[in-house]
Amino acid sequence: MKLSKILILLFVNLLCTICQAQENTVKKRVLVLTDIENEPDDTQSLIRFLTYSNQWDIEGLIATTSIHQKNKIAVSKIKEIITAYGKVRKNLLLHEKGYPEIEYLLSVTKASFPEFGMNAVGKGKDSEGSDWIISVVDKKDDRPVWIPVWGGANCLAQALWKVSMTRSPEDLKRFISKIRVYSISDQDDTGPWLRKNFPDLFFVASPGYHAAGAYHYATWSGISGDKFHGRFSGADFEIVDNPWLDENVRNHGPLGAEYPFTKFLMEGDTPSFLGLINNGLNDPEKPNFGSWGGRYEYYTPRTQKWFLEPETRPLWTDAVDEVIGKDGSYQTSNKATIWRWRSAFQNDFAARMDWTIKPFKEANHPPIAALKHDNALKANSGDKVVLSAEGSTDPDGDELHYQWIYYPEPGSYADKEPLKILDVKAANTSFLAPKVLKPETIHIILAVTDNGKPALTRYQRVILTVFPEK
Repeated sequence: MKLSKILILLFVNLLCTICQAQENTVKKRVLVLTDIENEPDDTQSLIRFLTYSNQWDIEGLIATTSIHQKNKIAVSKIKEIITAYGKVRKNLLLHEKGYPEIEYLLSVTKASFPEFGMNAVGKGKDSEGSDWIISVVDKKDDRPVWIPVWGGANCLAQALWKVSMTRSPEDLKRFISKIRVYSISDQDDTGPWLRKNFPDLFFVASPGYHAAGAYHYATWSGISGDKFHGRFSGADFEIVDNPWLDENVRNHGPLGAEYPFTKFLMEGDTPSFLGLINNGLNDPEKPNFGSWGGRYEYYTPRTQKWFLEPETRPLWTDAVDEVIGKDGSYQTSNKATIWRWRSAFQNDFAARMDWTIKPFKEANHPPIAALKHDNALKANSGDKVVLSAEGSTDPDGDELHYQWIYYPEPGSYADKEPLKILDVKAANTSFLAPKVLKPETIHIILAVTDNGKPALTRYQRVILTVFPEK
């Protein structure tokens, strides 16, 4: 009987592992709205986006307007960057499978209505872009559609307006339930309109408009805004500045040559898809967990002077992490939820750019982070908790380095004092579960980094539930 129980438990664990692996490898559907050509950063973000295009099912690339580009769109620029990507696609395929053909990407590149904000919403304002959004969401596919909004959101607003005018409330609700939005602030007046009129719409944003200083306060500015929009300290600015980009991006073949000189800040739109990268840390459906794209919490924000109008509903919006910066000092801000991962996501991009020009043996590839135990653990106060990264590997045979990171903000356990993990840099380590008065969750991130050039990192998240002493 004991042997049978053991076999059953092993079989259940195996099934859980398989299910988790399948969940992590299912491609996400992604449809981008971009006001490309308003300034260099949209082009920069599109180039990075395409180096990860094998990870997603790209459903659309739609040119839009914004406050910075009110009456024109730049479909031609999207196509220009896709053409450059086509010149390196064959080399990218030497490193990973699944990079889409340029003919397909060109076929899903669409135009929105070339007017600003709510002037492009309503009767007679349909466009190939808004109709395309409707057709994509309507597909017989259970996966949600992730919509990173890099400019104005009026193309999405028109799609939802049309659906709301032509379908039953039940059908509208089903339609909305399939959409996930991450908007880079409010670059027209349709963002607040969308949040107010469609309260069930999954929406990640730092609300507000540029002229009132919203970008200075926005989480997304943590990507690189240390000296311009974000105006914060603690992060490594050198790896988001033009000299680093010259060395690691711009001199890398046809695609790198299209990467423009940074005018204001590098890639302000990139956080909208950084959290969709399959790296073991990111969980897009749970923005409060924290990811390369930042951390957001679900609440109705109080009105700030940079808002277009008061928010009327909860949304996924700014949250704060406490992080030790490059200078060794603690930094506490919403921007830190992004820049804390900066060296990892910049190295990852540098490696992808290497893939555009180098053979497999001359480039680095990310390690595979693994746990010897489940991602979800349980313990009583005072119990010994064992952590093991055994089974982690590297496709290039590189040496691996380990780090166990206590990430207090996503968990319910309030104490930010160290967990007293015996050795945070060992593959196998342990600690004693802290004393709690009620069940509490604790997030611990395993970061596995190889010693290749550039060094690449992948993750596993352990969520420990601690119960009071029996």
